[in-house]
Amino acid sequence: MSPRMSDGMFVTVARVEDVPQGSVRTVRAGDEEIALAHCDAGFYATQHACIHLKGPLGEGHLEGCLLTCPWHGWQYDVRTGENDFDLAIKLRTYDVQVEDGEIRVRI
Repeated sequence: MSPRMSDGMFVTVARVEDVPQGSVRTVRAGDEEIALAHCDAGFYATQHACIHLKGPLGEGHLEGCLLTCPWHGWQYDVRTGENDFDLAIKLRTYDVQVEDGEIRVRI
């Protein structure tokens, strides 16, 4: 894996067993930190920094597919990136694929 990836390239960020159902983890894809969540029998990836004050979403709490920032409680749907309170506020999301037990994110 080269340190700088071109747009549209999938990079491996974790193995399926590293992110159990109902959990969220911080992973690195190229130069980017990403919050990787496992809910609804799928894996979802969003930007790592909360929109509010850049709290670490990969350290947040996942209930269903609703991710809560550990700093101030802002909540986002990891499937869409939408803020639970104001749908006009939206996290950046990333395409995710699983192949041969590896979780890959498009950067």
